[in-house]
Amino acid sequence: MSAVTAPRATTKKDEAPASERTRAENSLALKLVAPAIVLMLFVTAFPMLRALYLSLFDYSLTAPDDRTFVGFSNYATALTDQLFWLRTANTVFIMVVTVFFQLVIGFAFAMVMHRLIFARGTVRTSILIPYGIITVVSGFAWQFAFSNTNGFVNEWLPFMSPDFNWFGQYSSSMIPIMVSEIWKTTPFMALLLLAGLAQVSDDMIEAAKVDGASWWQRLWRVILPNMRAAIMVAVLFRALDAYRIFDNIFVMTAGANGTESISFLTYRQVIEQFQLGIGSALSVLLFLSVLVVAFFIVKVFRVDLAAARQD
Repeated sequence: MSAVTAPRATTKKDEAPASERTRAENSLALKLVAPAIVLMLFVTAFPMLRALYLSLFDYSLTAPDDRTFVGFSNYATALTDQLFWLRTANTVFIMVVTVFFQLVIGFAFAMVMHRLIFARGTVRTSILIPYGIITVVSGFAWQFAFSNTNGFVNEWLPFMSPDFNWFGQYSSSMIPIMVSEIWKTTPFMALLLLAGLAQVSDDMIEAAKVDGASWWQRLWRVILPNMRAAIMVAVLFRALDAYRIFDNIFVMTAGANGTESISFLTYRQVIEQFQLGIGSALSVLLFLSVLVVAFFIVKVFRVDLAAARQD
């Protein structure tokens, strides 16, 4: 009777080497992104390093010659201030709500555009109109729409009082801010998801139909799993952009009623109060928090890009 050999643990040496296609794609990717990386470093490296340097000083533009090295004191001040965490929570709330609705509405738009037979180019071009409008302009437009004096939102909503002031308190002020963000950037999300839909094989969908799968079953077990990489990219791009929201808040409320984001808090410290030291520390913390958000999203989706490319 032959002895049964226990399976040996897989080590890095046992892993299959990268395929020729993977190595060629990696090489091509590096060549394509290298010019953009060099340009981005040239444009952004100095401001980032300058902000990091200034964050170590107690420095105000009202007394430019009176600069005192304080080390990480500005970071300690920010991290122990309740205002910073309230604005962080506000920013995360805006990001989560807007990205959720953009994902749902954008996926619905992508499904419609994917199934269109006629005028595909016209529809895909038309849907980008909101995204092509400058954020400040769209912010003013939605501020006008929600105005209690000459706006149309109160008139269109039968359960709202015509004199209701949307910008009078925190909860109602957040609605126009998020609506304007969702309206403007949903088309971008829709086009990213449309690209993901194009990668879903029609043969798999037809096979699911033959097996008797309902529309919801095909959606949850065939379409969405095969779009996981595209969904991750779309959510990642939009989440990072929404986390840095500034224009809509600046136009609509100017940070009133507690609607400030981290970006707006940084602006207030630097531009309005001339505090370059603490303002630079806030900008560095904003940058680090963006990295944390990106890391969290990538970890949540756990997308194997090699498998997505069918390597």
